[in-house]
Amino acid sequence: MKVFERIDAIPILSAEERLLLESVQDLGRDKIAPRAAQYDANSEFPWDNVKDINALGLNGMFIPTAHGGAGLSYAAYLACVREISKACASTGVIWATNFHAVKPLIDRGDEALRKRLLPVMLDGGLAALVITEPSAGSDATGMTTRFTPDGDQIVIDGGKIFITNGDVADLLLVFGKWADLPDGKEAITALFVEKGTPGLSVLRKEEKMGLRASSTVALAFEGCRVPRANLLGAPGEGLAMLLASLNKSRPSIAAHALGIARGAFEDAVAYINQRKQSGRRIVEFQGIQFLLADLATGLAQCEAWLWYVAGLVERGEEDIGIEASMLKMSASDLAMRITTEAVQLHGGYGYIREYRVERLMRDAKITQIWEGTNQIHRQLIGRSFREKT
Repeated sequence: MKVFERIDAIPILSAEERLLLESVQDLGRDKIAPRAAQYDANSEFPWDNVKDINALGLNGMFIPTAHGGAGLSYAAYLACVREISKACASTGVIWATNFHAVKPLIDRGDEALRKRLLPVMLDGGLAALVITEPSAGSDATGMTTRFTPDGDQIVIDGGKIFITNGDVADLLLVFGKWADLPDGKEAITALFVEKGTPGLSVLRKEEKMGLRASSTVALAFEGCRVPRANLLGAPGEGLAMLLASLNKSRPSIAAHALGIARGAFEDAVAYINQRKQSGRRIVEFQGIQFLLADLATGLAQCEAWLWYVAGLVERGEEDIGIEASMLKMSASDLAMRITTEAVQLHGGYGYIREYRVERLMRDAKITQIWEGTNQIHRQLIGRSFREKT
């Protein structure tokens, strides 16, 4: 598939980044992928995968060199997300979430907070981004979790749902509203909660359709006290941080979706090249070739847009919300289509767990829902063309 080799060459990666990506590809193929089905079947957290990822020092790739990291490019991070997700979608999102939660600390944290918390991640820690509430999903501004200042401490009260890594995270970046500010989006504030803090508890672990090896939990904060030094920025600055974070996390959701899509496409192509019907390989039927043409074209175009958006981030562009929405929406819709067609191309075998396309189809669905449903993204994109009156 020379077309995809050319697409993969688009991101400008250093020699060091290319070598790291090759190591990630080898790890995915040799260790992570062979474990994926069992982890999925048992809903077991993939600690062995996390251990192997940490052995490559991947958490350090997005941490600045001044704090002991490698400081590699955003494009290299996205490429690694895609490769890990192709091997095991659950593991892909576990690792990608580390970046989602820690990048705001890198960008907006004071030096003392970075020096205290970034070593946790360099040592192989896990992180969680804690936003969603029962009444505040795609519109996070409706959150009700409260941060009440009390001297040199902050008291957290509230509940969160659908939190990836919430029960295993060493660091949790929590968004809530500052009690001393008028209720509204201007009160949204961010702070870090460390694992084991009294008052933080896991209410339940969700049983999910897909990404079954990734833990998704509901959390409760009941009189949970953290040092005021854990505050990220100033009270009321959380919304700007949240939006900036989403602009960088949504492309990684797209990379996650495209890893799933690439895996399903490759599996389908391999299967229809060897499976015969009526004395002919399935791939020789014109209708199948037309389908492959559509899927391959969509995949190539979407991956090219991934690297375009990565380039915007690399150049320091801030106002990329629409491009990020376009990318997240198109990649996740495509992943769902490709995995569904891959199941169809496998026939009855696609519906049983012996073939991974069944798992990939289940894994793909959530990418259309989280980080803003695709309906929300269509609204964001569409209304950006309104002319001011």
